[in-house]
Amino acid sequence: MPAPPEPDYVPPGPDSLHIVYIDEALIVVDKPRGLLSVPGRGSLKHPSVRTYLSNAYGSVFDIHRLDLDTSGLIVMARTKAAQSEIARQFASRDVIKVYDALVSGTMDGSSGEIDLPIGRDWDDRPRRCIDTSSGKPSRTLWKLETQSATHAHVRLQPLTGRTHQLRLHMASIGHPILGDRLYGEESSAGRLCLHASSLMFKHAESDEILQFQSTAAF
Repeated sequence: MPAPPEPDYVPPGPDSLHIVYIDEALIVVDKPRGLLSVPGRGSLKHPSVRTYLSNAYGSVFDIHRLDLDTSGLIVMARTKAAQSEIARQFASRDVIKVYDALVSGTMDGSSGEIDLPIGRDWDDRPRRCIDTSSGKPSRTLWKLETQSATHAHVRLQPLTGRTHQLRLHMASIGHPILGDRLYGEESSAGRLCLHASSLMFKHAESDEILQFQSTAAF
C-alpha cells in the first residue's frame, strides 16, 4: 500500500513543551507528539520545538530530531560551540538514547539486535526501506519489558541514527509500533506509541555526564 497522505499539521502550543534542563549552553525538553522538532516547509509548519524555544530564550540550534509523532526527550544547543560538541558525540555514537514502545504481536525472546541497512524508498516517500544493496548500516537493540496477548512493551536503543530507524526495524521483524501510520496500522492505537525516554551525554562545556528520564504517556 502506498504511504497515506500526511495529515494536516495542527501543532500543540508553546505551553506543551516541558523544560527538563536549561543552562547557558543547552536546553533539554520533553517534546509532545504532534510537534515538529524544527520548522518544516511553509509558514503553516513553522511552529516547532526550535521555534518555541527561540521565541522564549533567543537563538537555539538543533542537534538531533524526533519524528513528528514521537514524543520524549530532545536536546537543543544555545551556542554554536555547544551544538558542534554535542553533534560530535552523536556522530561518534557516544550519546545513549533509549525509547519505550508498544509493538504488536508476541516477541521471540527477551532481547535481541536488529541489524538491517536502511535506504530511501524513492517510489513511496516519506517511507524508508530495508535496502541490502545500498542502504546505510543500521542497528537497534531491543529488550522486552512486558508481554500481553496482543502486544509488547519493549525498550529500544538505536546504535545508529537513521530516519525512521526504530519504526522500520520493528516493522521489518513483524512487530510494528502501535499507531504507526507509515509502517503499521494507525488505527491500532490513538497515537504512535514511541517515546524517547532516556538520554545521556557529556555536557558540552564541563564534560559532566548528564542523564535525563521521561515517562511515556502510553
